[in-house]
Amino acid sequence: MSEEELAKDLGPLAALTIGVGTMIGAGIFVLPGDAISTAGSLAVLSFVVGGAIALLTALSASELGTAMPRSGGAYYYVNHALGPLFGSIAGWANWLGLAFASAFYMVGFGQYIGRIAGVAGTVGVGPVTVDVVSLIALAGGTFFVGVNYVGAKETGRLQNVIVLILIAILTVFTLVGGFQADVSNLPKNEGLTPMLTATGFIFVSYLGFVQITSVAEEIKDPGKNLPRAVIGSVVLVTGIYALVLFVMSATVEPGFIAGMGENEIAVVQVAERLLGPVGAVAMLFGGLLATASSANASILASSRINFAMGRDRVISPDLNRVHPRFSTPYRSIAITGGLMLSFIIGVDLVGGNAVTTLSGLASFLHLIIYGLLNVSLIVMRVTDPPDYNPDFRVPLSPITPALGAITSFALIYYIEPMVTAFGAAIVAWAVIWYAGYARERSLTTGVLRKYLREPRLTDGPGEDMPDDDKDYRILVPLANPEHETELISLASAIARQRGGTVVATHIVTVPDQTSLEYGAEHIDQLDAESESLLETAQQDATTHGVPVETHTILSHRSFGEIFDAAKTHDADLIVMGWGPDSHGAPGRAEGALDEITEDVPCDTLVFRNRGFDPAKILVPTAGGPDSELSAATTALLESEYDSDVTLLHVAEDRAEGEAFLEEWAADRGLEDATLRVETGDIESAIIEDARDATLVVVGATERGLLDRLVRGSVLIDAIEDVECSVLMAERKRDRSLWERLFG
Repeated sequence: MSEEELAKDLGPLAALTIGVGTMIGAGIFVLPGDAISTAGSLAVLSFVVGGAIALLTALSASELGTAMPRSGGAYYYVNHALGPLFGSIAGWANWLGLAFASAFYMVGFGQYIGRIAGVAGTVGVGPVTVDVVSLIALAGGTFFVGVNYVGAKETGRLQNVIVLILIAILTVFTLVGGFQADVSNLPKNEGLTPMLTATGFIFVSYLGFVQITSVAEEIKDPGKNLPRAVIGSVVLVTGIYALVLFVMSATVEPGFIAGMGENEIAVVQVAERLLGPVGAVAMLFGGLLATASSANASILASSRINFAMGRDRVISPDLNRVHPRFSTPYRSIAITGGLMLSFIIGVDLVGGNAVTTLSGLASFLHLIIYGLLNVSLIVMRVTDPPDYNPDFRVPLSPITPALGAITSFALIYYIEPMVTAFGAAIVAWAVIWYAGYARERSLTTGVLRKYLREPRLTDGPGEDMPDDDKDYRILVPLANPEHETELISLASAIARQRGGTVVATHIVTVPDQTSLEYGAEHIDQLDAESESLLETAQQDATTHGVPVETHTILSHRSFGEIFDAAKTHDADLIVMGWGPDSHGAPGRAEGALDEITEDVPCDTLVFRNRGFDPAKILVPTAGGPDSELSAATTALLESEYDSDVTLLHVAEDRAEGEAFLEEWAADRGLEDATLRVETGDIESAIIEDARDATLVVVGATERGLLDRLVRGSVLIDAIEDVECSVLMAERKRDRSLWERLFG
């Protein structure tokens, strides 16, 4: 039986962009005009105050996240510390808060599309008159719900690119505007109360950092990376907000923003004044990216909250059932999408400012969550349960979390009364829901209640388990049952020669919308073949007489997870199949982006399967570092199968080539191999000499990535044209960025 594992998909940059990407979307592309109109010159301060309140909560979220890296984030911490009553409030507030935020983002999206298309006003839909912006928002919302329903694959890297583009656009805007800023242009100071009112509805801009904790279980080294991402995203975005708001306020004459038309967008108008049409176009493009990516991220995050609530039976777990085809929590996504669309319609029918109403509701509900989250940290510190061992601790506790709770709850007072009343009704609904549904079904009891019953929860430290002795470990990622036998046979032959262990893994790709924890509980629905594939691999390896381990790894990535699995299982060698992604950087094992960002974690063999037959092995070599591994692998196969080995070297001078090849073979224990020196074209020589071979073993290319992407790879061309199987060898070694790009 295989052991199921949850992959750590998110590095520090990916975790940071989850927060930054969501916050930048609302905060700077939609709300500045309303903030400046409300607070005047203190609009800058409204964003700084919002950032300060968010930072207090970010500190608490960082400690709780490193202590309890579980799906559900803020909801889970509140439910675990304070119990299911407050968990119900936090869960419903988080879920509906994200739905309101998504509706707000979509209205912003509609404003940008309307500005680009030059459409405005209202249209009649039957007996009802609907604003054009709302219609566009409904269409956009439907599209993004559909994207999440079918399961967008591996969206994390795309989010990274979007965040970098947005930061670049805002950086140019700030630098250019900074040289033209004049403090005499700052609008009238409207006073402290309007400033705090603006802080109330712009606080939706600071929702993204807590979403990082919702995927804490998927972050690599969460003890370091989670606090850096949570706190760093708040600090970075607050700085961006303050600079951009100052530029907007100080580069145009007083009254310019307040006097804009209803269908104008403040950041676009100011950018046009500063940079001309190019600035307007850039800001329109950035606004579209920001609002769209924020909405998509919020819809995706809602499914994580629903999963955690269903896991604890605060809501029905049936809501999180995965789609038989798309493997997404389609019911949860559909309901969230339906709520989001109904909020857009409802606000349009009621009238008023849709932007400030929707953002105010999202802010209200998340301020409730943030206040409860800070209280939860105080409870965990006071009770100090035995399983509470955070890697990061909030300084000056309990003062810091107490300030976080007080300021979060206090800011609610300055939100528009009608919005506050509606938000309070949602909180009341959550209490009624708990009493009528969750109380009898909930599977959890809060730490606070346990402590009040028996105020001694701490235990002595556990004993560390000793590490096993290190042996030679070969990781074999399996994806295709048709190729399983060949890969296991190859790995087993090497393991038998090295006295090592085969570690067979099957990576099950889970859509981003589906929690890895939920996937682990429903692995049969996601991949019915996983268990049988690994059982067959175990039988095959046992037949070859080598020890074998099997693991099922759930990941939001597919190919990229292989190298992380190698690190996790302390592999000395990877033996993997030649899939469609395994030569994204032509001629090497890693994909193009992986080659730029990191080195392979261990020696790697990539097998192009046309049947595993090591009877006649051809080894082309030019003496590069990776040919060392191809020679060592060939020597092991020769010893295991008594193979007939031929070494091939292509040289301009035959005599020099023969001298090189004789010395190279002797130094690598291949003296008995047939030596063949050719002159002329390398690709043609490999293809011609491979006609008599059953297996070609070749080292990875040493050419730089940019050169290969432009001119292609002789190695790839040759591998495609030979008729036998090919084994490409790539040795683990450190390469500089220059070497990766240019060779």
